[in-house]
Amino acid sequence: MTEVRTIGILGGGQLGRMLSVAASRLGLRCHIYEPGAAPAGDVAWRITNAPYEDQDALRVFADSVDVITYEFENVPTSALDLLERVRLIRPDRRALAVSQDRLTEKTFLNDIGLTTAPFADVPTQADLPAAIAAIGRPSILKTRRLGYDGKGQVRVGDGPVEWTGAPSVLEGFVDFSAEISVIIARNADGQVAAFDPGLNLHQGGILRTTTVPCGLPGKVTTDAVLIAARIANALDYTGVMGVELFVTPGGLIVNEIAPRVHNSGHWTQAGCAVDQFEQHIRAVAGLPLGDGKRYADVVMENLIGDDVDRVPELLKSADTQVHLYGKGAPRPGRKMGHVNRITG
Repeated sequence: MTEVRTIGILGGGQLGRMLSVAASRLGLRCHIYEPGAAPAGDVAWRITNAPYEDQDALRVFADSVDVITYEFENVPTSALDLLERVRLIRPDRRALAVSQDRLTEKTFLNDIGLTTAPFADVPTQADLPAAIAAIGRPSILKTRRLGYDGKGQVRVGDGPVEWTGAPSVLEGFVDFSAEISVIIARNADGQVAAFDPGLNLHQGGILRTTTVPCGLPGKVTTDAVLIAARIANALDYTGVMGVELFVTPGGLIVNEIAPRVHNSGHWTQAGCAVDQFEQHIRAVAGLPLGDGKRYADVVMENLIGDDVDRVPELLKSADTQVHLYGKGAPRPGRKMGHVNRITG
């Protein structure tokens, strides 16, 4: 691979924005491709606003960069097919294929010896009764594709079940005491570096806080990192990945993987010399990884919707980083920014 000077990023949201800032610190440029509003465009070297169906725009974009990465998983296959013929994509298509489809993801995880919640394929509404008979109630029905932040999910209780409207997976409920996540990086040479597992708290299906250290025994955190490394190595992965896990009496259960920088890794901006965004840029650009060592205890809190009104007071708070995403008006469920509080 030739020297990387310009990185193409598919998606122009807050993750693309923070990736662009990290790249600039290393003297690299980022070109954003985004069909809609693009907060990343405020800080990137260049932005292309065009649909993923615009083949001419995709070709010009690919010709302007040395490597392509992405800030979200749901890039249309047709766009990736075109881009891959022109330029290297990191992480590669296999990682996307696994993570884009919940059935594929869970099957892959089981195939490499990892435990997931029990699940059943529900391709149509007519298949739902048999799936419920196999998995039981309570359970949760999730669309196989496109769901995030609680979207595309229906709780299956004692009453009638609302259909998701798309091919889905029925997951059994897991009796867990905590959810943690590991942010792990791997470069093309197979070098792996992991950040400390964080303890996650969700509200309404959206991550509210991540706390490090997570307060769990060393064996649990070590096992979590080893699981994340097994996934990254099995995919021959290049980049940063988020791995969410449930802590149960019987051990760790993998909830889901995200082949990109992850909301639960934002704490690294205040806790580490090399944060998750720089680590991803290093990996996709073919640079050595940082070690991921944590130098501070941190609580990351998402600013969701009207939480952004608290910014004037947060700016006065000691040991607090404020990160705003440059979005428009707040609305319920919209991530407007986050804060990192150094607690020790």
